[in-house]
Amino acid sequence: MIIRTKAYARAGLVGNPSDGYYGKTISFIVKNFHAEVLLYETPELEILPNQRDHSRFGGIHALAQDVRQLGYYGGIRLLKATIKRFHDYCVENGIQLHEENFTIRYKSNIPGQVGMAGSSAIITACMRALMSFYQVNIPKPSLAGLVLSVENNELGIPAGLQDRVIQVYEGLVYMDFNKELIARQGHGLYEELDPHRLPPVYVAYRTDLSEGTEVFHNDIRGRFNRGEPAVVEAMEFWASLAGEVRELLLKGEGSKIGPLLDANFDKRREVYNISEGNIRMVEAARSVGASAKFTGSGGAIIGTYEDEKMLAALTAKMEPMNVKIIKPIILPESEFASC
Repeated sequence: MIIRTKAYARAGLVGNPSDGYYGKTISFIVKNFHAEVLLYETPELEILPNQRDHSRFGGIHALAQDVRQLGYYGGIRLLKATIKRFHDYCVENGIQLHEENFTIRYKSNIPGQVGMAGSSAIITACMRALMSFYQVNIPKPSLAGLVLSVENNELGIPAGLQDRVIQVYEGLVYMDFNKELIARQGHGLYEELDPHRLPPVYVAYRTDLSEGTEVFHNDIRGRFNRGEPAVVEAMEFWASLAGEVRELLLKGEGSKIGPLLDANFDKRREVYNISEGNIRMVEAARSVGASAKFTGSGGAIIGTYEDEKMLAALTAKMEPMNVKIIKPIILPESEFASC
């Protein structure tokens, strides 16, 4: 038995980073990039390394470049932590697991260090493979929380909520992480929206890896917990933007969301220290008339554009900056091909 599972990159359309602070967001899946897990039955349980897990380099410069691109840790720890957390979940819920073993490995083409949720995609794909191998069904809201717990609890990685939700649900999803609601039912409110209602959107990401995710120390968590008015107000503002975009999409007025995406980034710039490279990327997009904000924590942006002429101008502006432009694939391949 060979099991192959995938999970895709994601883009935060609006509302982020309020998802980590009981706010609201809208995200969509980016099927242009994915993490894939391969699992098959073997006599012993074995986790095979990927190229990002290697420890042999051509020299000191090659090692430094590898760390800049992939960080200090590869994906094996993600698989190991996921398997352990899946086991614990089954024990906690009285789910009996069979005794067969497996070998598991992963690969991913999701751009690293640009805020497109590559790590959680590996975890989500691994969870899906384990569910298939052991024939365990985990409801989507619980699965999203389980993926988050791998990063937060098992690995100590600070992570927001939206990545795992959209990678579990896929498509386009509005999420309300109201604190009382989460305390009552264990998860937020997740509403699947129609991707056809989106206006033309692009995703742009840095390819030089010299300046991806925000590198400045912002201590947003501490500032929020201390009740700093500017940070608390910003979280409420971002959450309100998500609600406004949801209403426009439901009314078939998706063409009006661009200024709200711009407002999302402008407010972020007020309370965060943002690297010059990331600011230049946003400003370059806006200079041709497109809207622009971060897809996540920096290194990649998302925005709306009017037509192919504007997209061509955007591409011409971005390419000299080592920035790649894509049209995100959100719909299933069969539906996308028929549109």
